[in-house]
Amino acid sequence: MKKKSLIIATIIIVIDQLIKILIDNLLSTSIVIIPNFFSLQKVYNTGAAWSILSNGTSILIIIAIIAFLLLLKYQNKFKINFRNTLAFGLIYGGLIGNLIDRIVYGHVIDYLRFVLFNYDFPIFNLADSAIVIGFILLILAIIKGEENENSSK
Repeated sequence: MKKKSLIIATIIIVIDQLIKILIDNLLSTSIVIIPNFFSLQKVYNTGAAWSILSNGTSILIIIAIIAFLLLLKYQNKFKINFRNTLAFGLIYGGLIGNLIDRIVYGHVIDYLRFVLFNYDFPIFNLADSAIVIGFILLILAIIKGEENENSSK
């Protein structure tokens, strides 16, 4: 399962980094895609979600590395199936995609801006989306009791 998860992670990392390079080099102003709902807007985020730990690049790098290593170890405790493989692959890809930004640039490049019910949601990127979707899938696996199924192997 780890090999397939790492292949998925690699795909996410490549797509994430290509999009960020394009956004960084080509987007100078906000582009409205769907008025009052979705736009592209380049933001350099030195923190995590909602700019938590703003300017805390070093601590966020350490947290990402520790999370990645713990998840690699913990993955063996889950039932081997497509959803769980995808979940870990998405999380790994998202973690590493944002980790690359933090190490190379000192910030993460965010660009997806949504306004939902007059709430201007924090701007995010593909890596962030992959992490969230991956964790939602893992929560589903835990709810279904698929955690610890392989722990005796």
